[in-house]
Amino acid sequence: MKDKIRLKICGMRDPENILQVAEWHPDYMGFIFYEKSKRFVGKEFEIPVQLNKNIKRVGVFVNESTERILNLARLHNLDFIQLHGDEGVSQCLELKQERLGIVKVFSVNENFDFAKVEPYKTNVDFFLFDTKGDYYGGTGKTFDWNLLNKYDQEVPFFLSGGLSVNNIQSAGNRENWNLHAFDLNSGIEISPGLKSIEKLKELNDLLAT
Repeated sequence: MKDKIRLKICGMRDPENILQVAEWHPDYMGFIFYEKSKRFVGKEFEIPVQLNKNIKRVGVFVNESTERILNLARLHNLDFIQLHGDEGVSQCLELKQERLGIVKVFSVNENFDFAKVEPYKTNVDFFLFDTKGDYYGGTGKTFDWNLLNKYDQEVPFFLSGGLSVNNIQSAGNRENWNLHAFDLNSGIEISPGLKSIEKLKELNDLLAT
């Protein structure tokens, strides 16, 4: 029997919205510490102390120093570090040795060579495959998911890039994928960083069927 596909809601920063989303029990919640992102948490950000501890906290970073990542991981009690830039294998290992879960992101288009993931396999917990854009971070657009059939599926992965209630069931039906979790952001937003509870309810209803 295929494992349940988990859910990550990313780009969170508003305290009230964080707690509203938490009521729907996503498995992961993502907080973006990349200052050029429209969903950057800000300098004074604090995760609400009431946040359910069963929801894994994921810090999203782009080409950041290990020292700063570790400082923020301790400050916010992060469970996972998502590396969305050009981070090397050695940095993944450094962070993993600090008992942090590691998600390494790869941006995919028709020219992507899946051999690039090979050196990372022993130093990450998950990969995340997103749509390749002109800049670091998400694009809000899907890529050709058939490209993932070229991946050997050895390391479980998060799927990101333009996921919404309109297409998520199609992704979940890929039996040959080692798909660990859906990663949603702009597809369920009212505005950058603010998630629609109505869309989240619709999403949960879909995933329950």
